[in-house]
Amino acid sequence: MSYLRTFLPWIVFAVVPSGDWQWGALAALVLSVAIIAQQKRAGAGFDALVIEAGSAVFFAVLTAVAFADPHSGVHDYSAALSSGTLAVIAGVSLAVGRPFTLGIAKRTTPREYWTARPFIRINTVITAAWTAAFAVTAVVLAVLDHAGHAHTTPATVVQIAGFAVPMVFTVRYVAHAQAKARAAAQAAR
Repeated sequence: MSYLRTFLPWIVFAVVPSGDWQWGALAALVLSVAIIAQQKRAGAGFDALVIEAGSAVFFAVLTAVAFADPHSGVHDYSAALSSGTLAVIAGVSLAVGRPFTLGIAKRTTPREYWTARPFIRINTVITAAWTAAFAVTAVVLAVLDHAGHAHTTPATVVQIAGFAVPMVFTVRYVAHAQAKARAAAQAAR
């Protein structure tokens, strides 16, 4: 559920009809800010809100551009820019040694594991997978946009895959890591 909440503004922006992109950007901005406020009230730290904070900044800029010039060329590349922005946010979180998935994972992981090397390593791998998926998605969408296929079914499929593939990877990788840890614990007994 936390990944869905994290990426909900992006999903909302993606499903709003492209002719209303300024309203989609505004809805995503309002949703980003609302999620941050709700999560802060619930006690979430900034480390759990990296994507949300980046989303708010991105959608604030996009909303300003979209309302200032609804026919801006930015509109055609907005999907690629969205994925590229997510790739940068996730990549920077890796570069500074604070993978964005750590904050999300801490919500469901006992505190005693938060500084454990395997926990940090798992989140580094997961964040790297999300970063790569966002980067590949951004490039493919930019190519589609440049070819005049922005806001088409292929672009939609690419956007969905850009979220679905790393989500499936996350679920499977975590399950694999947990099974491996259980096996190691049993072998140690």
